Amino acid sequence: MLVGDSGVGKTNLLTRFYKNEFNLESRTTIGVEFATRTITTETGDVIKAQIWDTAGQDRYRAIASSYYRGAAGALLVYDITKKSSFDNIEKWLTELRTHGQENMTLMMIGNKTDLAKMREVQTEDAANYAEREQMALIETSALDSSNVNLAFECIIKGK
Repeated sequence: MLVGDSGVGKTNLLTRFYKNEFNLESRTTIGVEFATRTITTETGDVIKAQIWDTAGQDRYRAIASSYYRGAAGALLVYDITKKSSFDNIEKWLTELRTHGQENMTLMMIGNKTDLAKMREVQTEDAANYAEREQMALIETSALDSSNVNLAFECIIKGK
């Protein structure tokens, strides 16, 4: 699953991962959308992942939270240029831990590294939070595709 505030780039991350495309004018997700992609592990195992992109707006939160129960993993996405989206990671994490599986793999994603000059969230602050909450952290850019495949492959493989 992809969770996080509206506008942090969840849909573009997903589109970059499964179609290798980016749309500057992507629309706001309503409810939940999904895509599938098959990956092969280093050991030759084939994993068909179904990735759910949840709406970040409060009015869709009840819909999205009903999908948490079946998720094996979640990417908690924030925008490195919007501190408020990072501050809200805590509420997304609480929802996942309340409604999701106990053994769900969680990873924090700091998106929009292509806008580094506008950065409001320092990598060190995000890394400290992720470590405290026992999550990995990867910074990505859906625009230039940096670390997008790495993030999805790590969560899909449960690392």
